Amino acid sequence: MAGQGARSRSQHQRRKRIVQAAAALASRGGIEAMQMRTVSERAGVALGTLYRYFPSKMDLVVAVVSEELDLLEGSIERRPPRAGSAPDRAVEVLMRATRGLMREPELAEALIRSLLLSDVKTDFGERMSELLLRTASGPPEDISAEDPRRLVARALSGIWTMEMIELLRGNATAEEIQSRLEITAARLLIDP
Repeated sequence: MAGQGARSRSQHQRRKRIVQAAAALASRGGIEAMQMRTVSERAGVALGTLYRYFPSKMDLVVAVVSEELDLLEGSIERRPPRAGSAPDRAVEVLMRATRGLMREPELAEALIRSLLLSDVKTDFGERMSELLLRTASGPPEDISAEDPRRLVARALSGIWTMEMIELLRGNATAEEIQSRLEITAARLLIDP
C-alpha cells in the first residue's frame, strides 16, 4: 500500500514536470514549440511515457490550460475579489486572468487557440463559469441548475475569451477590454 502511494506521487510529479515543460516551451514559441519529443526531453521522460500520459499534443495543451486555471483558482482563493458588487467582482476575476495570461503572451495565444481549434474536450468554459459564479454570486452548489446566473456566468466567460483574442491580435488594449467587460457584467449580472 505504501509503495502504491509513492508510485502515485511519483506519477503525479512526472505529469506535473511534463505539463510545466510544455508550458515553458509554449511560452517561448507558442503551440508550435510544444513538439512532443522536445517536451519529453525537457521533462526528462521517455517519449513513450509522455504519450502514455498525453496521447496527443492537444491533450497536452488542454492539460496546460487546466494548470493555468488551477493557478488562477488558487490565486482567487488566496486573495478573493474585494469589490462590492457582483459585476465588479466578476470583472476583477477576469482581469486578473487577463493579466496572468498576458505575462506570457505566446502561451496565452497557444492556450486560446487550442480552446478554439481543439477537438479534445476541455472543461475550460465550465471552470471559468463556476469561478465567476462563485466570486460574483456565492457557492455554485447553492445556485440551482435553472438559475439564470449560471447562463450569465457562462456568457460572460465566453465574452472574455473573445476579448482575449482581440487583445492577442493587437486589436484592443487591456483597458478597453476591462471597460467593455465592466459594461457587459453590469448589464448581465445582478446582485441577489
